[in-house]
Amino acid sequence: MTHPASSDHASHSQFRLLGQRRFGPFFATQLAGAFNDSFLKQLVILLVTFHATEYTSLSPGLVANLAAGLFILPFVLFSAYAGQLADRFDKARVIRAVKAAEVAIMMVASAGFYLKSLPVLLASIFAMGCHSAFFGPVKYSLLPRVLAKEELTGGNGLLEMGTFLSILLGTLVAGVIAAVTTNPLWLSIALLGFAVLGLVSSLFIPATGEAAPDLKLRFSVVSETVATVKMGKREGEGVWNSLLAISWFWFVGAVVLSQIPALGKDVLHGDTTVVTVLLATFSIGIAAGSLLCERLSGHKVEIGLVPIGSIGLTVFTADMAWSCDRFASALQTLGTSLPLSWTQFLATSGSLRVLADVALLGVFGGLFIVPLYAFVQLRTAPQRQSRIISANNILNAVAMVIAAGMSAGLLAAGVSVTGLILVCAGLNALVALYIYRTVPEFLWRFVSWFVVHTLYRLRTSGTHHIPEEGAAILAPNHVSYVDALVLSALCPRPIRFVMDASIFRVPVLSWLFRQVNAIPIASAKREPETLEKALATVDAALRNGELVCVFPEGALTRDGQLAEFKPGIRRMLDACPVPVIPVGLVGLWASAFARNGKSVGGRLASLRPGRRLEAHVGAPLPAEVSVEELRSKVQGLLGPVPPMGEVRTFEVRS
Repeated sequence: MTHPASSDHASHSQFRLLGQRRFGPFFATQLAGAFNDSFLKQLVILLVTFHATEYTSLSPGLVANLAAGLFILPFVLFSAYAGQLADRFDKARVIRAVKAAEVAIMMVASAGFYLKSLPVLLASIFAMGCHSAFFGPVKYSLLPRVLAKEELTGGNGLLEMGTFLSILLGTLVAGVIAAVTTNPLWLSIALLGFAVLGLVSSLFIPATGEAAPDLKLRFSVVSETVATVKMGKREGEGVWNSLLAISWFWFVGAVVLSQIPALGKDVLHGDTTVVTVLLATFSIGIAAGSLLCERLSGHKVEIGLVPIGSIGLTVFTADMAWSCDRFASALQTLGTSLPLSWTQFLATSGSLRVLADVALLGVFGGLFIVPLYAFVQLRTAPQRQSRIISANNILNAVAMVIAAGMSAGLLAAGVSVTGLILVCAGLNALVALYIYRTVPEFLWRFVSWFVVHTLYRLRTSGTHHIPEEGAAILAPNHVSYVDALVLSALCPRPIRFVMDASIFRVPVLSWLFRQVNAIPIASAKREPETLEKALATVDAALRNGELVCVFPEGALTRDGQLAEFKPGIRRMLDACPVPVIPVGLVGLWASAFARNGKSVGGRLASLRPGRRLEAHVGAPLPAEVSVEELRSKVQGLLGPVPPMGEVRTFEVRS
């Protein structure tokens, strides 16, 4: 197995991965395959559309739908078996076998062009669907084998960027070649050239080892497909709902992208170049959003970006429908009847808003999809990663089929193209609410990401001391009401926060605290039953391998200094001995969320964005650590104790 890079490199650009053997050859292989997928499909559709008599008597629309259906079908039929292969054998070997098959498929396609045989060409499209069905599981499960966890978001961002741009390039090149020549020789050279390029680049992918060497392969279209989907559901609520969210993205994409040709032709009154501009704009938007994830996430898997993506998808899907309708109304006022070229379209008032909506739809799509893939990779057991991705591919295929059926039904019922897009925007809002209600971790991380990245510039050290799995207690100083959000922002794992019962019961906030399984606690003198229940809940959480955060001071600091630690944390460790991780939060005492005596005006002034905030994580301490030693370790992370009478502000000025 290729050893992932150290987290010391997490601050470097994600583009450095392109020059490294553990990622670069695989990236080139994926780009070549994505190009050939779209290139072949588009060539067949264009040749049948413009040279129908040479190939078939079927209508071009029927051929286009046949090609799309034949390409998707293998994902339902073979994804389960493909996941087994990718888990059972070395992923580099599986990729090379799939790429060798692609060369053979392109030879069949070349024969189809020479013979002008539509059945042979459709068979080659089905075979390419099989190729993609077998490549998909190994594609996404390879990344966590060769990348460090800090690189997963960047690696997935590059992968999505490259895939969408390659699909766009394949579509455009097919259009150019089909317009210039129908000579089978040149078509074959193009198809085989990229297939061979993918095969050659796959030879340089390093071995990854066998994730599940004892796995017994079973092929059954129905039973193994059902079993694979059930495996995805058993992997945990977070993973399962992430799989559903990814599939929902492909549902929305299938609805919106399938309407782009009709939108460009019938609503925007453009020619084929306008449709091309719309598709190119969307692809570039996806690429930009995918790359942006790395910067916004702070080099970690940050599902807090997913709600941002879903909000943007809803807003700009709806606005795209409205802006297209307004553009069409403006054209009717002008009395324009001829189809617009792309230059005429851009010169017409309202076109830039349409393109901005399409581009932003892509950007927020990237922000939505990349963290979800990285989250699934991070939370899935290595020996099952390929099969979990297979479950996702099955769900994606089903989602796209349902999307096609819904679109056809609504359009047949008289719903306009823009009306269908508006329906999709409304459904997206409802599905997003359902997901965030079902998996509160998404919503909680969104709130933590938004607060920390809007108001502060967070710098961290020692975060590698937080275990990736297993029980532990985080023991930070307690400076402000947003301490829990800051800690959530620096840790990719879910944290069970032990918090004051009076704050836990605050209306509205109480709902959110309950959703993230916070643990209310009170003093033995005030609420002994609440205390005992809290200790029992903490004990159960630790025995279940969860990460629990306890603020040992028991209350917010009132003078900016570290208070004495309460003995409650000692009781927790005596009941369930686990490592204790000291944490020092620096820079929050002067914020609007601390009990620092500031006036309302002063608190509002301190909300200015960009304040420096630091979080220092210390090495784990044994469960036998004394309360005094633990306090000393936390104090050491904060810096020297201030002189007597001096109020420590913890403010780090730029």
